[in-house]
Amino acid sequence: MDPQDVDFAHTEQAARNRREKALGIARYVWDRDISGDELLALPDSQLKKLARAAGAHPPRSTETWTTVAELLREKTEWAAKNPDHSAAAKKHADEKIMWVKPPVPPWLS
Repeated sequence: MDPQDVDFAHTEQAARNRREKALGIARYVWDRDISGDELLALPDSQLKKLARAAGAHPPRSTETWTTVAELLREKTEWAAKNPDHSAAAKKHADEKIMWVKPPVPPWLS
């Protein structure tokens, strides 16, 4: 197989790079108390800003964001079993409002 025939996006190296990027973003997102579902509901423009704030180049594929959401779900399960561990703490939960806006209640009920 010629090097030009290789689809880099589907190589083991690309998968490792995606996972490494996803880990960095997941750490940042975890500290801000953003869930995987909340993350995946954000518009692309917000995801790009979030990635940059996490110190990562914004992912081009939804695969990376899906991996971030999976990592957050795993960490949530782990944190529920280990609530006293320092890694279970969300150090910047007050910054969540910068990324995920709470629903606006209707004027009339």
